[in-house]
Amino acid sequence: MEAEVRPEAAAGEAPRELATPVAGRAGRARALWKNLLLFLAVMGPGIITANVDNDAGGIATYSVAGAQFGNALLWTLIPITVALVVVQEMSARMGAVTGKGLADLIRESFGVKIIFWVMVALIIADLGNTISEFSGIAASMEIFSVPKWLSVPLGAAAVWLLVLRGSYRSVEKVFLVACVFYVAYPISCVLAKPEWGETLRATVVPSFQGGGAYLATLIGVVGTTIAPWMQFYLQSAVVEKGVKVEQYRHSRLDVIIGCIITDVVAFFIIVACAATIFKVGLRVETAKDAAIALRPLAGRYASVLFAFGLLNASIFSAAILPLATSYYVCEGFGWESGIDKKYGEAKQFYWLYSGIIVIGAGVVLIPKLPLITIMLVSQIANGVLLPFILVFMLLLINKKKLMGDFRNGPVFNWIAWTTTGVMIVLTLWLVGDGVRDLLRPG
Repeated sequence: MEAEVRPEAAAGEAPRELATPVAGRAGRARALWKNLLLFLAVMGPGIITANVDNDAGGIATYSVAGAQFGNALLWTLIPITVALVVVQEMSARMGAVTGKGLADLIRESFGVKIIFWVMVALIIADLGNTISEFSGIAASMEIFSVPKWLSVPLGAAAVWLLVLRGSYRSVEKVFLVACVFYVAYPISCVLAKPEWGETLRATVVPSFQGGGAYLATLIGVVGTTIAPWMQFYLQSAVVEKGVKVEQYRHSRLDVIIGCIITDVVAFFIIVACAATIFKVGLRVETAKDAAIALRPLAGRYASVLFAFGLLNASIFSAAILPLATSYYVCEGFGWESGIDKKYGEAKQFYWLYSGIIVIGAGVVLIPKLPLITIMLVSQIANGVLLPFILVFMLLLINKKKLMGDFRNGPVFNWIAWTTTGVMIVLTLWLVGDGVRDLLRPG
């Protein structure tokens, strides 16, 4: 029996059996565009938070790892990325489901006394971290012959004006542009001409070396990945952006992409230093040392790009860290917060942000101040606090009354608790090292 031909087909329209695949493709294309637009609408918090992890301290850690041990520590970046995704995903999920920041949830679930001491430790840690970022601005600009008495005040004024005079959307756009400039490190790495076969092999094949220096550097590379402030900032940013639980699938992709990008950047920093500084046996202790050492080894452009990357990362982080502190302190004590709030609506938020920037920049300008000691104290404060924050997060995200069907499943819980256990052990080790360095004579 012949198929019936509809009148429309006789007029030139495709029969139904031919039109269906075309309609199906059009539907898939529309769905793809819809998902892309939804992703672009919620994109930002995950990518920004993860990239700030590559701040002045992180860049220094990766530079030293590549300069002292070549490619030997590249394999750690794969488990590091998994750990970062696990922790950041939980923060973003809690923000989307509850509509509240992490400090808010800790105060409501564990009481005011707990959140008070958490806030004290976080403020100490973040002040030290902010000082480190302004030190990074000073160090990077000194490579370009700009003195710190000029670069640091200008940097402080820039980040202050950016946040206090902008809306959340405009500030987020600037932060996303800053993320793009991390491309300086991959380009710098390519100019260093590494042995790619050896590099890729070292990335997937774990290797271990004897000696305390290797172990200390390994712990430093892992320990610089997850900081307490990151969880507070990410959750607050998700809430302020207005991400709802219906959009969470796209917000999770934002988190995953951000975590991958930040560790890809770390990969290129290590490889650039391994291919040049490690091969000739030079010793570096800071990111500034690495940028200067690259000039005769990989060329002027590689050195300039490395220094520019340090400057971008330092300014970027100097804006985010005080912002993160202001968010969670205000949440912890029930004060209004947010970039979209006017000064009269959130005075404490704006005063905190301004005060942290003034102190952070001002300390760097004080002659002969022991900046290394200050950074060690902040590292110890971070280390003491991180295990508590991870445990708080896991207890909160598994509360049925709070998270409903968005609690962790058994497999994710196993991964999350294992990650937390490993981070606690490494953190305790880092704290012990920091205390020993702090008490060491001279």
